[in-house]
Amino acid sequence: MHRLFSAASPLRGLADLELTLRPLDFRQAARFWGIDNPRLALLVHAVVGGTPAYRRYVGDGAPSRLEGFDAWVCRTVLNPGTPLFLEAHHLLQEETDHWDRALCHSALAAIASGCRTQGEIADRLGTPLTDASRCVALLRTNGLLYGEPDAFRPNLVRLRIAEPLLAFEHAAVWPCRPALEHQDAVEVWRRARPVFDSVVTGSHFVQIYREQGIKFGGPAVFGGPPATAAHGSLPDPERRTGPDAEAEVVVRGRADARAGPLLSVGVARWDEAMDLHHLEHLRHLLALLAARGEDVTLARPACYSGVGFTPALRAAEADGHVVLIGLDRLYRED
Repeated sequence: MHRLFSAASPLRGLADLELTLRPLDFRQAARFWGIDNPRLALLVHAVVGGTPAYRRYVGDGAPSRLEGFDAWVCRTVLNPGTPLFLEAHHLLQEETDHWDRALCHSALAAIASGCRTQGEIADRLGTPLTDASRCVALLRTNGLLYGEPDAFRPNLVRLRIAEPLLAFEHAAVWPCRPALEHQDAVEVWRRARPVFDSVVTGSHFVQIYREQGIKFGGPAVFGGPPATAAHGSLPDPERRTGPDAEAEVVVRGRADARAGPLLSVGVARWDEAMDLHHLEHLRHLLALLAARGEDVTLARPACYSGVGFTPALRAAEADGHVVLIGLDRLYRED
């Protein structure tokens, strides 16, 4: 519809209203699908996101129990007899027109598997950076990719797939899609499920918490009204080699043109019970930030878990040293 009434279309003059419809957020989606279990709600959202039409596509609605999730995936999104089976393919086809769809699929697969910058995508695909950049620009222009500045290094932009169904497709399904034509979906999903758990759900879980930080976290959680929530990373002088020091959920308050006050730094783990070593990691990161001149006096360490927290970490929360947010709080607490 957007292309039908674009600036280059002769129909443009007939348009008198442009209305953007956003997908349901994760809480609205859980209510729409009739899911009460927070873990099940997040798993379903990691597959179909917040697009209401997808409920009609699958016919029988959502799984009623956590134990029924795998069977639901097999009879819906992995079932060639449902419209949802090729929906991710149609989404990409509609938005990329006659561009190099093979390159777009490959770029999305690279991002879904962990590549976050244009350079990483080019390296993964073995393609010139200029081609990768053009592909990324096309996908971003058509709303299939988002670019998010790093919370500590704004010039570093990380890419993520905008539509959960596209991320699910390109991380978990795309590598084994040919097998779905001649193998049982249950067996195919058994092989794909570990990738879904470690890559798709983990990334989606973190993104949900970033949205939670903006939409539902307030002064009671962060000490002030949040404005942005993003991934943050810093070089660690104690590690001359290896990964940067990272925080998956960095919350900042409101400001004008400059970066807002730092309200919270947090780590998120989908399938891991969190302990005091996660809090120590956050304290180390805050020390690095302070050494770089960042004002960390208002910053609250936060741990986000899909499994839970150890008694020691709960005790630290009781003493006011850390904010703990689990799935129940994510879905049921305002």
